[in-house]
This record gives sequence, structure tokens and C-alpha cells, in this order.
Amino acid sequence: MTPLLRPKLAGSLILTRPAGNSIEILMGRRSARHAFMPDRYVFPGGRADRADAFAPLAGDLPHPVLGCMTKSLPERRARAVAVAAVRETAEETGYLLAAPAEIRSRHASWTPFRQHGVAPDLSALRLIARAITPPGRVRRFDAWFFHAEASALCDERVEITDPELEDILWVPFERTCDLPLPHVTRFVLNELDRQLKDAKAQPRHIRELARKVRIDPL
Repeated sequence: MTPLLRPKLAGSLILTRPAGNSIEILMGRRSARHAFMPDRYVFPGGRADRADAFAPLAGDLPHPVLGCMTKSLPERRARAVAVAAVRETAEETGYLLAAPAEIRSRHASWTPFRQHGVAPDLSALRLIARAITPPGRVRRFDAWFFHAEASALCDERVEITDPELEDILWVPFERTCDLPLPHVTRFVLNELDRQLKDAKAQPRHIRELARKVRIDPL
């Protein structure tokens, strides 16, 4: 029997860019070697670590996003999970969601940012969804999904330091359904579409409980 695991706080970043009358989404395929979601296409992201809670920032989370998240998380942890999404995106794809700012911290997490004279910028983030991996899985995450437009990225792409994702590519939104996607990724893509079509749409939380899926407003 798989032991009950406490979900790890994690953040993912959905980057989009215009493509004709549609959009493209940045995704990558997880290696077949991974125990969690092998060979599946996902957004860049990963678990929050201690350094994320003390990250130097060029811009803070928008008040509506922070207000929504602090219904469930302390303010420091809410920022940390957003920082994790930005940091992991830099490590896995080389894209920096950042703005000019001085970084005095010498922590290795911020080396690519420091070398380019920028710091993580959370001001461009929009909260899309939250999902908690159900009990019984080999990995469990309390995952928060954020969206930002590619226009908020730094012009220069940095070296990938965490090759966790393979086949990193910009996928036309209408073609994402052709990829092998985890169930939660399909849900988040639908939530992204819903929010892009309706500016007043609120982020939602998906949970799997006793063989039933429950979706609630955040």
C-alpha cells in the first residue's frame, strides 16, 4: 500500500504568445525516467523550496492574485509558490519572467537572473487554477498554476540548468489536445481558455475525492 503523503507546495507557469487568431503555449515532455507523469506534456514548474520564500523581486503579485491565494496560504508561502513557478521555468526552459533589478542574494537559484541584471517579476502573473494530487500517488503536490504572456519575458534566453523537460516547444492551443497530457493539465488548459474568454472568470480548484471530481471557486 502506498503511504499517505502530504502534498508538496508547487507552482507552474503557463506562458502564451499570439499566433494568428489563436495562441501558442509553452510545454515540455517529462522524461520516461520520471516516476511522476512520465512521457506526459506539462507546463514548466516544480516544488517551492526555502529560497523561494526569500527571493529578491522586481515586482510583486497583483493584489487580486495575492488576495485569492492568502485565503488558503500565508502571504510568504503564496509568494514563494509564485516564485517557484518563475524559477523553475528559468531552470527548465531558459525563459526569464523578470525585470531590471539588483540582486544581492548569492543563492544559486538567482544566478541566471543576477547575471542579466534582472529579478523575478511576479506582477505579470494571473492565477488560473489550483490542483491537489489525490492520495495514493507516488508523488503528491499542492499545485498552483499561473499565466503570463510571453511579452513579459526577457529578450535573452538563458542556459537550461535543469533538463527535466524534453521536447520543449510552443504548441498551438488547438493542438494541445493531440498531446499525451495528464488529466490535470487538460483541466488547466480548459480553465485558461475560460478565463481568456471571460475577464471576470475566477480561478478554480480541482480535487478528486472518493472517485468523484470536485471543482470549487478559489
